[in-house]
Amino acid sequence: MKRTLFAVALATTLTLSAAAEQAKKPATSVHHAGNPAASNELKDAVSPTPPTLCKPCAFYGGDLDPSDPNAAGLSDENTFYVPGSSTYTAVDIPTGSSVVVQGLLVNVQASAAFDPQTASYDIRTGISEGNGGTSLASGTANAKVVATGRTFNGAYEYTIAVDVPKILLTSGEYWFNVTPTCMNTLDGSCYVFRQFESNTTAGGANNVRGLLQPAHAEYLNSALYGADFNNWCDSQFGLNSIQCSRASFGVIGVIQ
Repeated sequence: MKRTLFAVALATTLTLSAAAEQAKKPATSVHHAGNPAASNELKDAVSPTPPTLCKPCAFYGGDLDPSDPNAAGLSDENTFYVPGSSTYTAVDIPTGSSVVVQGLLVNVQASAAFDPQTASYDIRTGISEGNGGTSLASGTANAKVVATGRTFNGAYEYTIAVDVPKILLTSGEYWFNVTPTCMNTLDGSCYVFRQFESNTTAGGANNVRGLLQPAHAEYLNSALYGADFNNWCDSQFGLNSIQCSRASFGVIGVIQ
């Protein structure tokens, strides 16, 4: 009986603590001070080494560079602390080409306790400021997790990948999201830690067809932050034009 009461008290304490913290409305992003005058010219990488989970790799935006003053992390999380906050990023499929999408991946910054079992995914068209466009495919899938070995602002970076039902995307602009889910109540970490999607800067190291990612086409959808598909370059988020330019994510599939 005492153990039961203790467990209930602990759960209540964690819940109240999370509610108190959430009332403070945590920051939407983590980033360095930034240098908007720096070059952000993107070139296709020569002999790139994309994440091991990007196989076959139709597209990869490039690695986070933790030493770059324009490195940043963008809210992409579904936890007890920050529920349902997702960053959408885009790929332009060239005229005359198509992609058979088999999966999606994203590089996420989180704590050492990060161990999501599932992640939600969404593929959309027609996103613009304040407009979520049309969802073509969405759902929840088992998450594959591999540490990248990079750290940023005290957080560890991980590649999160999900398989999706195969979908053929013809030429045009598409937006993608993968949001890891942390609803584990065992150790309390899902009540306190954050998850941020990495950006990529200064050439997008190891990118695969990185030029297919249009600049400044990243959108936040989050009820907590009052963001209804708002562009990350909006001044309210405090990022410069390089920090909000491109994201570190990938499309698993075959270009035809």
